Amino acid sequence: MRGATAGSDVFAANRAQGSITLAVDTYDSASRCARLQEAGCLRLRFPNSDAHEREAVILNTAGGIAGGDQLSFDVAVDEGARLTVTTAAAEKVYRSLGPDALIEVRLRVAARGALRWLPQEMILFDRARLNRSIDVELAENATLVLAESLFFGRSAMGETLSAGALVDRWRVRRGGRLVFAETVRLDGAIGTKLAQAAVAHGAQAVATVLVVPGDDSTVAAVRALSQDFGGEVGVSSWNDIVVVRFCAKDGAHLRRDLISVLSRCRGGPLPRLWLN
Repeated sequence: MRGATAGSDVFAANRAQGSITLAVDTYDSASRCARLQEAGCLRLRFPNSDAHEREAVILNTAGGIAGGDQLSFDVAVDEGARLTVTTAAAEKVYRSLGPDALIEVRLRVAARGALRWLPQEMILFDRARLNRSIDVELAENATLVLAESLFFGRSAMGETLSAGALVDRWRVRRGGRLVFAETVRLDGAIGTKLAQAAVAHGAQAVATVLVVPGDDSTVAAVRALSQDFGGEVGVSSWNDIVVVRFCAKDGAHLRRDLISVLSRCRGGPLPRLWLN
């Protein structure tokens, strides 16, 4: 028993913890970093010098995410500022020996501010356990483009995810009102569940894009691309919000579809790291 306790203590001591707190404001009509705090395994870099829209790149020096790791992101875009956040590479969530990996994302955008939250894909390895929450607070006239994609294994390497656990909770408030809420929960034999027609019909990669504000013209712009999609893409709008869903047999097809839609919805080029 004493040996088991010691092993648990060693495991806990080797878990990665990291946090980023970022605030972007404007000065002389330019978006700038007003406040940045980095802790643990997470770092932030600013590769561009575009004064109109600041770009931030997240780096995880732990080299991936494992069970028991805890990461948090708190990003605030002040009035009139513009920010794009992406990641240096795909994030990998490795097999867990028991505990969940925890990720907490909090995004706030003030009046006339604009945030593009565009991390590259997150790859779940077999028996990974991930619990993520994304909470967004928008002013009435703020702009948001939020994209998150999940790959269930690396299909190009012949890998699949047969079992594991995923809880993905999204809450978006606009002007203090809850306007979007969903929670995805998959556990146990995930591979079997993904094979079901009502779930993913065998797809190995999924994604969601949320656009605020968005209307029927945004929907039409996405549907105009339909002939070129390699996977299934569905889009709908309500109450000034557009949601685009992606489902593809592998990550390569989904990534191409996602780049196509984001290039159209975002109204400008994607971060260079997306295109490397």
